[in-house]
Amino acid sequence: MGLISVLAQKFGYVKVSGEGWCDDTAIAEMYTEACYRDLALWTGIDLIAKAISKCEFKVFVKNKEDKNNPEWYRWNVEPNKNQNSSAFLRKLVATLFFTDECLVVESGGQLLVADSFQRTPYALYDDVFEGVTVGDLQFQRKFYGNEVLYWNLNSLGDNRSIQAVVRCVAESYAKLLAYGIKSYQSSRGNKALFKYEALPPHVAKEDANEWLKGQIEKYGKFLSSDSGVATVGKGLSLEAYDRKSTYSNETTRDLRAMIDDISDFTAKAFGIPPALLRGDVQGISDALDQFLTFCIDPLADMLREEIVRKTIGKSGLAKGYDLIIDTSAVKHIDILSSANNIDKLIGSGVFCVNDILKLLGSPIIDEPWAWRHFVTRNYMTFEEAMKQMGGGD
Repeated sequence: MGLISVLAQKFGYVKVSGEGWCDDTAIAEMYTEACYRDLALWTGIDLIAKAISKCEFKVFVKNKEDKNNPEWYRWNVEPNKNQNSSAFLRKLVATLFFTDECLVVESGGQLLVADSFQRTPYALYDDVFEGVTVGDLQFQRKFYGNEVLYWNLNSLGDNRSIQAVVRCVAESYAKLLAYGIKSYQSSRGNKALFKYEALPPHVAKEDANEWLKGQIEKYGKFLSSDSGVATVGKGLSLEAYDRKSTYSNETTRDLRAMIDDISDFTAKAFGIPPALLRGDVQGISDALDQFLTFCIDPLADMLREEIVRKTIGKSGLAKGYDLIIDTSAVKHIDILSSANNIDKLIGSGVFCVNDILKLLGSPIIDEPWAWRHFVTRNYMTFEEAMKQMGGGD
C-alpha cells in the first residue's frame, strides 16, 4: 500500500471496491477533496475560536464588575495548570464545532475540556457522563449534568450537523473539481501523432503490441522532457500538436473559484460571511459586523447561559451575581479613526473616561474624576434651551 493509501485510510477517506483498495489515482482524488473540505472546515472553526478567545468574561458581584473574583481569573487567565484561557477556549470551541458537542468538567478547581465521553440523556433527570477522558487521564467516576458544562450544537438529534452539511456539499463539488483539474492538466500536456507505414522488418507480427508500447514510451519521454532528441526510422513519423491549440478556456482561476465555492458554503454553514473566510479586505467592516451579529454573539450567549445556570443559578442572579461574555474586543478599534465617536460617547454621558479606556484595552485612570460622567452643554432639555434664548412660546 502506498503512502497516499496509508494516509487516506488513516483519515477514513478510502472506499473499498470488491476485496481490494481503490487505485492510487482514485485515492489521491478523494484525499485531495478531503484536504479542500478540511481546509475550509478548520479555517472556519479556527476563526470562531480565535474570536471567542478574544472575548472577556466579565464577572459581576452584587451588580458590580469584580475582577478580583476567582471566577474572573479562571475564565480570563488560567482555567487549569496546563492551559491559558486562550488555548482553553480555542479547544472548547474547536471541539464543539468539530464533534457537535463539548463537555467541560471540573477537577481540583481546574476546568478541563473532555477529549471523549459517553453521555446517557434523560428527560426529567440530570444526564450522566461516563468514561470521561482528558489527554491520558480517564476519570473513573460518573459526572452528572448539574456538575458539568455541556453544549450540544445538534440539540434536535437529527444528524443535521455542520460537518454533515459541509461533507455533502464538498462531495458534490469534488466530482466537478476533479474533472476541472483533469481537463486543465490534459489541455496543458504535450500531444503528438505517431505514424508508421508498416512494422519494421526485424519486428515479428506477434510482437507488434510490444513494439508499439516501446515507441510510445520512448516518444512520451521525449515530449515530456525540457530538451531531447528523437530518432525516427524509415516509414515512421512523429507529428507534435501545437501546444496552444490544445489549451482550453479553463484556467487556474476557474479551479480556484471551485475551491472558493467549497469555502463559501462552509462559511454559510457556520454563519460566517464568506468574504471573511476567504480573507477579502474589501467590505471587511460590514463583514465583521455580520460575523459578530450572526455567529459570535449567539455562540457567546449559548456559552454564557450554560455557565450561569450551572455556576450561579436563579438565586445567584437574583442577588446580583452574573457572568457576561463581552464580544466588543473581537473587532479592532483604531483610536485615531474613532476619536469623534469617543468624544460623543463621553460628552453624552453614556460612558465615563475609564469605560472608554477599558473598551480600548488601555489601563484605567485611578482617579475619582475618571469615573464621573460628563454631559456637554449641547445636551439639554427644550425648556432650558428656551430660557437661554430669552423665553417665549
